[in-house]
Amino acid sequence: MAKIVFMGTPEFAVPGLKKLIETQDVVGVVTQPDRPAGRGKKLRPSPVKGAAVQAGIPVYQPSSLRSEAAAAPLRQWQPDMIIVAAFGQILRPHLLELPPYGCLNVHASLLPRWRGASPIQHAIFSGDEETGVTLMQMDVGLDTGPTYVQESISIRPDETAASLHDRLANLGAVMLDKYLDDILNGRLTDVAQDDDRTAYAPMIKKEDGRLDCGQTSAQLDRHIRAMTPWPGAFTTWQGKSLKILAARMVDGRLPAGVPGQVVGWGETAVILTQDGGLEPQKLQLAGKRAMILPEFLRGRPDFIGSSL
Repeated sequence: MAKIVFMGTPEFAVPGLKKLIETQDVVGVVTQPDRPAGRGKKLRPSPVKGAAVQAGIPVYQPSSLRSEAAAAPLRQWQPDMIIVAAFGQILRPHLLELPPYGCLNVHASLLPRWRGASPIQHAIFSGDEETGVTLMQMDVGLDTGPTYVQESISIRPDETAASLHDRLANLGAVMLDKYLDDILNGRLTDVAQDDDRTAYAPMIKKEDGRLDCGQTSAQLDRHIRAMTPWPGAFTTWQGKSLKILAARMVDGRLPAGVPGQVVGWGETAVILTQDGGLEPQKLQLAGKRAMILPEFLRGRPDFIGSSL
């Protein structure tokens, strides 16, 4: 049983932490400071902190780990290995070199594809047929270190970033259970990444949710699913932000029109695209609650015939 310091912040990291608590000696957890959240802006602990506190594990919440002094608590824990999952800070050499077995990262892509902060969203947005989890040895670069093992899963046709996130988080936990002892005992060796195959997944911003109705139906469908739940895919209608929370591509002969035009189609409405149409199944106008399309149309019949 190895002494592990776990570093992580969001929900993605929680299954891995819980699995390590069951199978290894987790001597400490490092997570981001509590952040203001909700309308009252009350401080809210990270999901990882919640899991660690529940298990009675010491928690350290530095605003930055850039200085060697900030790493003092980790040195006192004397870990054999540091395991990182979506921590939110880049580790510097004084941390990477601290444990004898180095720092292992649980990354939600098949590296070197989708290095960076938002691999889950980019895999869906780009139309990848599969993705997965990589266990990799961390170095000073951004997800550039050598990899120990990867496991892949198919991306479903209706996959959202939320559903894929949960599947990959659970896969990461399974892989830690399956492979960590082999990594620690030297039964698995790391392999350098092929930098020629690199693709980057920069951090998603709120504006990235904006839809371009001039794209194809498939592109728009992927965009909506990739931006679910955050920041949400949106367009503008009557000067207000209109979120498209769920949609489906439609087949069949559609009324003539231009991309972005909303047309009636049987008992429903369709947004025309570059090559067809998209039925917005669930919508939310700024300041209003989310509604399914029939309810939205009952209160706003002028939606049909408008342009987005």
